[in-house]
Amino acid sequence: MTPELQMRWSTARYDELEAAAVERRRVALTRRGTEFVIIALRVTMEPTESLVGLLPMTGEEMTFPLGEIDGFHIVDR
Repeated sequence: MTPELQMRWSTARYDELEAAAVERRRVALTRRGTEFVIIALRVTMEPTESLVGLLPMTGEEMTFPLGEIDGFHIVDR
């Protein structure tokens, strides 16, 4: 992905994602053209800044490096 197409992570957007993880909210995110709806579990720094979420349909835990996320929004506000 070219740098100009990557999502820009402002402090407010990062805080919004962290709050979603703390509150276990559903997050719809797009990565490489595919949309995922997950339950946010945590934001981690290991090995890189990533969002860890649970796929409600399968129970699978997935890790999404923030640099690969094209966009997101909190589903249940």
